[in-house]
Amino acid sequence: MRFVALWGGASSGEGGSASVGGRAGRALDEAYGRAIPDYRAVPGNISVHILERQDGPVAHFVTMTFWTSMAAIRGFAGDDVQVAKYYPEDRDYLLEFEPQVVHYEVVGRA
Repeated sequence: MRFVALWGGASSGEGGSASVGGRAGRALDEAYGRAIPDYRAVPGNISVHILERQDGPVAHFVTMTFWTSMAAIRGFAGDDVQVAKYYPEDRDYLLEFEPQVVHYEVVGRA
């Protein structure tokens, strides 16, 4: 059985999308420098994917993390797996703080 955790966030798209820089680019740099290594260090993490959609001046992100079990997710998130985990520096990049993470069981793949 595998599980996916989904979390969304938004950053200012000033200066372009995350792929070309600006505040959103700094947010993505922070993810690569800190959040992704933290996910990957937890036993049971299968992969991390970050999606981006530019909507005018705002860059929206969805982070999808794949896990071997809910116990593995708890290894990262703590006992309350629905509460989003933030870093202090996120205040410098994020426009909003989504309070919850949504989890799904993976029931199909090709």
